[in-house]
Amino acid sequence: MKVAVTGATGFVGRHVVAELERRSLSPTLICRPGSVVPPAFAKHTVVRFDVQAAPANAFDAMGQPETLIHLAWGGLPNYRSPHHVESELPAQYAFLERLVESGLRNCIVTGTCLEYGMQSGMLCEECEARPTNPYGMAKDALRRQLESLRQRSPFNLTWARVFYLYGEGQSASSILPQLGQAVLRGDRQFAMSGGEQMRDYLPVETAAKHLVSLAMPPRDHGIVNVCSGTPISVRRLVEDWIERNGWSIALDLGKYPYPDYEPMAFWGNDQKLRSIVG
Repeated sequence: MKVAVTGATGFVGRHVVAELERRSLSPTLICRPGSVVPPAFAKHTVVRFDVQAAPANAFDAMGQPETLIHLAWGGLPNYRSPHHVESELPAQYAFLERLVESGLRNCIVTGTCLEYGMQSGMLCEECEARPTNPYGMAKDALRRQLESLRQRSPFNLTWARVFYLYGEGQSASSILPQLGQAVLRGDRQFAMSGGEQMRDYLPVETAAKHLVSLAMPPRDHGIVNVCSGTPISVRRLVEDWIERNGWSIALDLGKYPYPDYEPMAFWGNDQKLRSIVG
């Protein structure tokens, strides 16, 4: 099977490529010009272009893949930037539309739990999307556009609605890397919010396995929550991380306010995911 991966050098992309390798597949890596490709990935075909300026012959340049695992998205982690709606959304749709019309028949696209907006509790795929920030709005709009595209150009579409991920390679601005840096500096305290918000966290390696499993064999899965299905407080997550690593640092709780773009308690229903990947 010919598989291509956009965003292959990103946080999730590197783990998806590693998982494809474990399954004896050599994907085509779609990378931005100037991005650094890990030496371990040098054995794969690398095609360089930005989704914002993809060539007209992108499908041929990518080797005419049967399956695309589409992870690329610019402008993060600024979820409130109008860039997502004004620039990223039209460019993303134009790119994927061109691929489908050129012959792509199986597409796995990563969405976001922020498409659910301010809804609380356990969220399943049947819940209405109610995004409240430009990033969530753009992702939800792209999903709707791709579903409409399927009416005139049939293809398999899986919309992988990803919840919170952690692990090697994540953004330095994320809470666990910030905690690690505080320990390295010798800080006695780690400033954070009250930590009582409930979230759904998943190791990025596990998420990568799920994404690859959703891609093979080619099927039309629709929306699938990529999540753990188990809520945990941010405070408990941080405390567990400290204990696991044997660190000695106190938590300065309540130093920062809670984010205003997400509810205090929400997590994903993983029943559909488990029915597909086992």
